[in-house]
Amino acid sequence: MLPIKDDQPIFSTPFITYFLIAFNLLIFLFESSLDPDSLKTFFNQFAIIPSHLSAFLAGSPKYSLGAVVLPFFTSMFLHGSWPHVIGNMWFLYIFGDNVEDYLGHFNYLTFYLLSGLVAMACQVAMDVHSRVPNLGASGAIAGVLGAYFILYPRARVLTWIFVIVIYLPAWVILGYWFVFQFVSGAATSLIYEGRSAGGGIAFWAHVGGFVAGVGLIKLFPQRRRRYPYAMQ
Repeated sequence: MLPIKDDQPIFSTPFITYFLIAFNLLIFLFESSLDPDSLKTFFNQFAIIPSHLSAFLAGSPKYSLGAVVLPFFTSMFLHGSWPHVIGNMWFLYIFGDNVEDYLGHFNYLTFYLLSGLVAMACQVAMDVHSRVPNLGASGAIAGVLGAYFILYPRARVLTWIFVIVIYLPAWVILGYWFVFQFVSGAATSLIYEGRSAGGGIAFWAHVGGFVAGVGLIKLFPQRRRRYPYAMQ
């Protein structure tokens, strides 16, 4: 299933969504300019490496608090390939504008970052000794999908399925996406039980981000709107 567009209208310009898309693309362009050794060093510093956090919590003097906390924020702006960043930005473009329209710009940015933090925490918790860098905006974007699932379940999403293009309710698209992530995460955990998965897709970040979005959207107030009126 590949969503193409939705029919849910917006009543404001999604400046933060546009900014996030542009910023992620600029960061990836910078990554693309690095040679392999420099890119590895860059990821080791700014992506989340669970084993660094577990070593810090165990009392290792090798890692400082800042060195293990900062990547929780920076990692959600890093990507490993063009398909990775384009896929993430496409989902953000389709679903992010409506959530930003509902929350307002500042609350939306706060919501996005909180969803990303919860998503990364879930992924780390499922593989605390992994030495593989965890990176990507998909956890934060999963939070946006979770919010959209709650706010606009009946919005129609034009979707490409194999050789056909049809409109489907948002709850079908996003519900299927979440179930797929959960089942894939559970299967991966069973296959690699007791040992690191060695990379791949961070399914538990997607699950954690989506659940965070479902919960957080109920805590954030809807933006106040200024409606035009006529005096009589």
